[in-house]
Amino acid sequence: MLIDIHAHYDDKRFNADRDEIIKAARDGGIGRIINSGASIKSSKASAELAQKHDFFYASVGVHPHDAAHTPKNTLEILSELLKEKKVLAIGEIGLDFYRDLSDRDSQRRWFAKQMDLAAQTKYPVVIHDREAHGECLNMAKAYKGSVKGVFHCYSGSLEMALELVKLGYMMSFGGVVTFSNAKTCREAVKSLPLEHILLETDCPYLAPHPHRGKRNDSGYLPIIAQSIAELKNIGPGEVAAQTWENAMRCFNMSDM
Repeated sequence: MLIDIHAHYDDKRFNADRDEIIKAARDGGIGRIINSGASIKSSKASAELAQKHDFFYASVGVHPHDAAHTPKNTLEILSELLKEKKVLAIGEIGLDFYRDLSDRDSQRRWFAKQMDLAAQTKYPVVIHDREAHGECLNMAKAYKGSVKGVFHCYSGSLEMALELVKLGYMMSFGGVVTFSNAKTCREAVKSLPLEHILLETDCPYLAPHPHRGKRNDSGYLPIIAQSIAELKNIGPGEVAAQTWENAMRCFNMSDM
């Protein structure tokens, strides 16, 4: 079975057929899905989806895009959500210096606050890093030994990935790995040990080739697994089995 460790089924693009798409994913062999929060509203929605669907889980957090607009009691709300059994991680959190939808000081402040929360609660983190590789790596180093997790939709270099592995992080790859021009991403997949790789769709974003530009969903996860298998010259079954084991370990899901 496959596990999609990063999805956004609370997104409005699924409003018309959410239940049907989720059922199709389950019927198509997706064993588990982790829906990722990006704001207080979507974090609550992610937790609700986890309660509604038995193979759904959630992470909760404030995305860098929302950092400048988040309420003062955000940490209290997140702490309460973390008490729910099927909430597994804090995320997605991090920095986005590409779009800069929130000012960078607010992004840095809320990234640090949520890393503090992870250190206190011992929950793994789901990190969003876009055009902020150096600062995100430095943040991970600052919490060495107290915070671990995953860099989702990994876009950094192989050298950075190997540093993150030493810090206890995994790297997650989605539809971008199927793009022939994504040389840095594909090189990281080729060289990273499979034990440090996770699979995701980030749906409804970043559909894999040949569906690029369409609405993404977990049904496309086998395409991503196949692409990784080809890059590593192994079978897709080996990719599925090892990434499942990796997710169990990363998100402390073994007893669920």
